Amino acid sequence: MDKTTLQNLLKECGVALYDTEVVTENDHRIYRIYITSDEPVTLDKCTEVTRIVSPIVDLNPPVEGEYFLEVSSPGIDRPLKTLDHFRHSIGELAKLKLADGTKRKVKILGVEGDRIRVYDKQAKEEREIPFAEITKAKTYFEW
Repeated sequence: MDKTTLQNLLKECGVALYDTEVVTENDHRIYRIYITSDEPVTLDKCTEVTRIVSPIVDLNPPVEGEYFLEVSSPGIDRPLKTLDHFRHSIGELAKLKLADGTKRKVKILGVEGDRIRVYDKQAKEEREIPFAEITKAKTYFEW
């Protein structure tokens, strides 16, 4: 199933596609679909989406061979891989690893073009970081 078809199917379920991944855990391949919504993603919603998506991916498998399908929320500490991920995370805290190897803890303030506007907690200042310079990013929750 291509990404556009999956996005449209999930939209009909009242959720949006956040990301997909294929992982191997305990010698089992897992095709994982992460979903988001304006409302909290509940276990019941994940079960509902699984029931709808499962027969479709059975007809058009996303990976070769045997696999398990999982539908999940991306969670509190979710990876930020796209500009849209950053847009949807405005106001949240994130840990960034930059191309020069530095690591920063920031609050995401906005996305302007291909630049992420943040409040850098270590430097105690606002700054803009080009998206291309971010090699790894994920949100985190401060207790």
